[in-house]
Amino acid sequence: MIEFPPMPKIARLSRLCTITEKIDGTNGSIYISEDASEFLVGSKSRWITPAQDNFGFARWAYTHEDELRTLGPGHHFGEWWGLGIQRGYGQKEKRFSLFNTYRWSDVLGARPACCSVVPILYEGLFDSFAVATTLAMLQADGSHAAPGFMKPEGVVIYHQAAKQYFKKTILNDEKPKNSKEE
Repeated sequence: MIEFPPMPKIARLSRLCTITEKIDGTNGSIYISEDASEFLVGSKSRWITPAQDNFGFARWAYTHEDELRTLGPGHHFGEWWGLGIQRGYGQKEKRFSLFNTYRWSDVLGARPACCSVVPILYEGLFDSFAVATTLAMLQADGSHAAPGFMKPEGVVIYHQAAKQYFKKTILNDEKPKNSKEE
């Protein structure tokens, strides 16, 4: 007889969420093994090296390896953005902003000086009005990651109960998509 598959728990929608600015760059990741013997650099879908790089992220990461190792064991995701990447944000350099706002907030822990954290725009109970209001504020005020840049991409919503990220962009969310995600 086949094993019975139980219905998975369903997260309650009206739970805590964190809304951050969605920075238009390219995904970057740093992996440090539990015993710290491995230091790997990745893009959204593959490991990269300075020889097979992604907008110079691997070169930058290996240059800052000692500092980045202080992130500790695990997989650390962020956005590599700025000069020459997507919107550029009027920057004269590239930056790496970590996604985990809880772990790397200014209040909780020291992070490497070479890293920033995506800006938190709202924390509280999830509801669609909070998302719409935050998105409208971002559109009116401009980027919080790069003050003065008036064409931010959108927001990322992290729903704590579901442990899931969602994105909402300023220009593209109302257009129907074909069968593929962005």
